[in-house]
Amino acid sequence: MIRGRWTPADRAASIYQELPFEVPAGVPAVSVRLRYDRSRAVLDLGLFDPEGFRGWSGGAREGFVVTPERATPGYLPGPLPAGEWRVLLGLHRVPADGVEYEVEISTGAAEPEPEPAPPPRPERPPRRELPAAEGRRWLAGDLHTHTVHSDGGLTVHQLACLARSRGLDYLAVTDHNTTSHHAVLPAAAAHAGILLVAGFELTTDRGHANCLGPDRWIDFRRPAEEWLTDSEAAGGLLSINHPVDGEMSWRHPLRGRPPFVEIWHTSWDRYAPAPFEWWEAWGAGVPIGGSDFHRTGDLPPGWPTTWLEVEDDDVLGALRAGRIAISAGPDGPVLVRHDGELVVLEGEGATLVGPDGARRRIEAPRVRVPAAEGTYRLVADDGLALALTP
Repeated sequence: MIRGRWTPADRAASIYQELPFEVPAGVPAVSVRLRYDRSRAVLDLGLFDPEGFRGWSGGAREGFVVTPERATPGYLPGPLPAGEWRVLLGLHRVPADGVEYEVEISTGAAEPEPEPAPPPRPERPPRRELPAAEGRRWLAGDLHTHTVHSDGGLTVHQLACLARSRGLDYLAVTDHNTTSHHAVLPAAAAHAGILLVAGFELTTDRGHANCLGPDRWIDFRRPAEEWLTDSEAAGGLLSINHPVDGEMSWRHPLRGRPPFVEIWHTSWDRYAPAPFEWWEAWGAGVPIGGSDFHRTGDLPPGWPTTWLEVEDDDVLGALRAGRIAISAGPDGPVLVRHDGELVVLEGEGATLVGPDGARRRIEAPRVRVPAAEGTYRLVADDGLALALTP
């Protein structure tokens, strides 16, 4: 048992605090339970073994179990090497008078709770056919979602089935600061009949960023500049998430510029252009959308929808090429580029705003207009954002 008290001075010294403990050879499991007054503080929880990262659950869990075969979601099963392990605590919120904590560690036999059986594969709504280049097709999807592997409420299988029932073709699963969900993606994708993209959300109190593509874990405790270089070295794509979103706004210093910025997020007041204006001032990164779905009761996956014009179901390839369009949902108005023109679909009664600020009223369900370089937006008469395309 490890007991102590964290104070604001501890947090000022380092937000992340390590508690070392010894694991003997041949143990069947490593179990950890964290106790503190959750009404007064928020402490994040994670684990490292002698060889590196073994999991993270942030403030979502009170404890976890890791065994060679299975682990609590958010943590990685596998061999349990002897030596010094470390519980990692993140001092996310600490009151002025401090908070007492207790960490109970066991290496006896234990098993994580079993996951529920996958739900049946749902029916998928009819697919929309958007004008695409030969050999390509537009896929509807969501680039930012969460599961029980961090602070979400659904298993990966449940989330994949929900996304299919919403008419989505692909989904990026981006749990916070962990890659434990990656091992589940192939089975869940096959079960639900949807493309699942590996990702994770680098999450700190100075901003969040999604890393899409690689299976390699990136250390969220390091400077954001290293997030960018490490993701590029691993063949991944980095996106700054919800850059204008209260206490979750982006505040990390960053000399480089990630390839993408999540402009359209459920936190965006679609009548107020602040995220779009932030992106224009930022001066780099292709705009994308993400719902940040966590659990039933949230706005659903695909709100907003990020459309990608893919070839051979290569979602990341379409992202890299910038073949992107964003709409409020899978069934809403959408703007796509095709054959050097901009095609406005289901946008009658709305106004198209060009990159130079020129405005054009849309009077038909399908309108083609000459397309210049730059971002186009479709807005309702009251100013509500309906769609955009870079």
